Amino acid sequence: MDVLEAMRDFGCEQLAFASDPGSGLQAVIAVHSTKRGPAMGGCRLYPYASGTDAAADALRLAKGMTYKSAMAGLPYGGGKAVILGDPAGAKREERLRAFGRFVESLGGRYITGVDLGTEIRDMDVVALETRHVTDQTGSLCAAGSLTAEMTAYGVFLGILASAKEAYGSESLAGRTAAVQGLGKVGASLCRYLHGAGASLTVSDPDGGKARQATAAYGAAVVAPDAIYDAPCDIFAPCALGGILNDATLPRLRCRIVAGAANNQLDRPGHGERLEQLGILYAPDYVINAGGVITTAVDLEGGTAKDAAQRVQEIYGTLRQVFYEADLYRTCTAKAADRRVERLLAGP
Repeated sequence: MDVLEAMRDFGCEQLAFASDPGSGLQAVIAVHSTKRGPAMGGCRLYPYASGTDAAADALRLAKGMTYKSAMAGLPYGGGKAVILGDPAGAKREERLRAFGRFVESLGGRYITGVDLGTEIRDMDVVALETRHVTDQTGSLCAAGSLTAEMTAYGVFLGILASAKEAYGSESLAGRTAAVQGLGKVGASLCRYLHGAGASLTVSDPDGGKARQATAAYGAAVVAPDAIYDAPCDIFAPCALGGILNDATLPRLRCRIVAGAANNQLDRPGHGERLEQLGILYAPDYVINAGGVITTAVDLEGGTAKDAAQRVQEIYGTLRQVFYEADLYRTCTAKAADRRVERLLAGP
């Protein structure tokens, strides 16, 4: 990967690398955009195969955060940090403190927080070296599983808006939802869907999580790869990105795709392919913004009630995306991108 070409292709303002021999830190921070405010996005700690892979992931995720924040009307841009290495590896605290100094060196252009492989206690360590950090002990986002809960709530509202568009009614009674991934967000989404009367089909590599969904909600369980073939009204990807691709799209047996996973489309053209297949796609960065909305509310000194009220706006935003897709005779993915690009262009 040519780094400068990749930055240009993603529209990224800054890609910063750090190496600290004392702690063993190797990290990348992508600042995609600061047009609307500081770039906000979590820090991943993951054993990437190479620095190139880490940088590519940071670029992709940072752009998604810009779009997510802009669509949610937040005064922030998008960024993402990745730390290369085993989360269980040695010198974790030393690496995190070095990472905090790395964040501080950017002078507030980037605000970090929890992501895959990091926890609240890690952000407490990072905060010893920088002010530009969220998700610390005592913060709103550290209150139980509020961030995941608000993400699931926003996705659920997006599913209701999608059902209204596809079926003419928000009612999920008698509908079937296939949920891929039963982490904190996926598990919470199952609770919302079950409460609304939907039948569930679930998959997760962790058989214990799947069994819990069966015990709690009577969910049918399928193997992880078989979830694409499950007959359903709603397919809710809540695990990895890139799962809507040339191999999986022909297998889908649903009317709606609406889930919490980031970067669900393997490439932009897959949004058009969903449209051709007669599948209504709820763009992921529109409906999974509950977490970043909660973080923004936290930074503003708001409450959990404030966060929930802001997350409720996702319903109307998604309905507007559907309206614009019809108006401009385009797929929902392109309609969402078009709306975000107008927002980023400013007055």
